[in-house]
Amino acid sequence: MCFSPDVDVLAGLVIGAVGIDAVRHVGTAAERPLAALPLVFAVHQLVEAGVWWGLEGKDAAAVGHAAEWVYLAIAFGVLPILVPVAVGALEPVAHRRRTGAFVALGTFVAVMLMYAVVRGPIEATIRGHYIAYDVDLWHGGALTVLYVLATCGALLVSDHVHVRAWGVVNLAAVLVLAWVNQAGLISLWCVWAAITSVAIAAHLRYAPPRSGGGRVSSGRSESSPRA
Repeated sequence: MCFSPDVDVLAGLVIGAVGIDAVRHVGTAAERPLAALPLVFAVHQLVEAGVWWGLEGKDAAAVGHAAEWVYLAIAFGVLPILVPVAVGALEPVAHRRRTGAFVALGTFVAVMLMYAVVRGPIEATIRGHYIAYDVDLWHGGALTVLYVLATCGALLVSDHVHVRAWGVVNLAAVLVLAWVNQAGLISLWCVWAAITSVAIAAHLRYAPPRSGGGRVSSGRSESSPRA
């Protein structure tokens, strides 16, 4: 996936359909941030198709540049906040302080990354079958580590065993993608976004509700993770 504009469009439409199914099966207000994730992933992929077309000369340069900006705004400004918020919303009240720390960290990371995007310059180039995004980041390596910590950390400290397990898998997936191709990490992650979207939708569709409207698993309230 993410190997061409056509594949990005297909990925966006499929993930979007999964996201609509997830939203349709929201049982409580606390599940809404989680259900929103697949829709955000879908928009992200559709926007990247616009980046492809701009780089290939099929769209006006201004349109392609706007698509680059929106794509990075979602990756850098939205996801590091939305992911820990979605996980924390489903945690027992007594444990939300732990995930709250990752929301604060994600907010800090988002501000720093978006400052770099707004300040510029940003550049996107086609490298084979992926797009490489180049942003002039202040201490980019450290910000990358903090980004992964913010998005995976909330999963790893969750009160729910299956969420912590997904956090481990999620972290491993990020490390593998970075090892395979660090320059294309932002673009290639859509494979994992699709897998995660299906997992979220399956949880919201099939997890049995409890009397209070939440979800239960083996006698405990359940949440579903992100990538």
